[in-house]
Amino acid sequence: MDSAMTRYDMLIIGSGPAGQKAAIQAAKLGKQVAIIEKALQLGGTSLNTGTLPSKTLRDTIDYLNGFARRGFPQLGAEAKRRMTLPDLMARKDQVIKSEVTVVTDQLQRNHVEAIPGLASFVDSRTLSVARPDGSAVRLRGSSIVIATGSRPRRPASIPFNDITVCDSDSILNTKEHPASLTVMGGGVVGAEYASMLAAFGIQVTLIDRRTHLLRFVDQEIMRVLDAHMRGNGVVMRLGEEIADVVLDPRGRVVTRLQSQETVTTDMMLYAMGRSGNTESLNLEAIGLKADRGQLTVNEHFQTAIPHIYAVGDVIGFPALAATSMEQGRLAACHACGVIQPAVPKMLPYGIYTIPEVSTVGKTEEELITAGVPYGVGRAFYREIARGHISGDLELKLVFHRETRELLGVHIVGPGATELIHIGQPVLAYQGTVDFFVQNVFNYPTLAECYRTAALDGLNHL
Repeated sequence: MDSAMTRYDMLIIGSGPAGQKAAIQAAKLGKQVAIIEKALQLGGTSLNTGTLPSKTLRDTIDYLNGFARRGFPQLGAEAKRRMTLPDLMARKDQVIKSEVTVVTDQLQRNHVEAIPGLASFVDSRTLSVARPDGSAVRLRGSSIVIATGSRPRRPASIPFNDITVCDSDSILNTKEHPASLTVMGGGVVGAEYASMLAAFGIQVTLIDRRTHLLRFVDQEIMRVLDAHMRGNGVVMRLGEEIADVVLDPRGRVVTRLQSQETVTTDMMLYAMGRSGNTESLNLEAIGLKADRGQLTVNEHFQTAIPHIYAVGDVIGFPALAATSMEQGRLAACHACGVIQPAVPKMLPYGIYTIPEVSTVGKTEEELITAGVPYGVGRAFYREIARGHISGDLELKLVFHRETRELLGVHIVGPGATELIHIGQPVLAYQGTVDFFVQNVFNYPTLAECYRTAALDGLNHL
């Protein structure tokens, strides 16, 4: 049996961003690589039900809202009146189809074999793959990368029907066009959907047991986002615990809170946590254990078994497509004996709310806790010419009061996830806030905010 087994230098379980980049990197290093995917098409959660479709949905809504920011509110309002939530979903289907073609082509060009099926461990170097036609095949790999991703939590107490009570996967396929919606969970996914659907004109109630949204983000920036969301009509019910969720005779979703109040809406999106996809891997066969579906790894992304790696959502925070890609690449390099620098300590975070938020480096709260003397410089879009063209925003620079070294950049507003990369290299190379004063930025651009914020901060010194 073993002699008939197909052998590879590297086997990768999962074709999301982490798996793709691991596969391509190993192939570029001359290794024979196979990637195993249980879904009908490649791309994983990120491409099919997560990052790409939700950001496409957000982009469409933000485009409609852009008419109001540019002085034509009637055009955006008229378009939104004519469109339904399923109409918005049609565009994301086109984007997914195009991106699947790109991913498939990349793997083929790099001679990565894509094997459809559900993989499970036989031993630490052997996988059994149950293929869609009912047959099974065994594969042997010198190294194995687990990149199986995650899925939304679906507790039994929530009456999911994937029509009016959805998770962040199934809402993308709903045919409903609700007038009102409850979002359960104020994490990144919940905040993104609450803000975008409210901006589309749906009455949104956001419920979370925590008293503040996104505590890892600079809280001044979060107050700006909070104000924008409330201004778009999001009702915040923070610090609230759920008692139960039921459907009334009309099919509406009734959420009873432990405070004895009820929230009744046409639909619910449950977005409270995700679980790693490890239950079908037969980890018991190799002695690995998962904690709530997640695997523990070292700085090289090795599990307790050195030739078995894990990357992406399956190892937990930050569970971002961008970081997952780099984790996959670095794991493949290490498995192939190619030394690479470690993952940067200062990773940018992009939160695609409306308006979007992006942050890199230290927050004010972290610097206060650490006792670091710091200064702050702020700029607002309304202070620069381009801001009157594109819309309002705040950019905040945090820097060391004595050395002037840039310590953090925090932005809320249109283009935040692009603008953040101007500050990122200054942080990475331990540059000072003076860089933004001593250099010229194109006019009129949003990037001018960096210079305005730097001058503001230095003036305060």
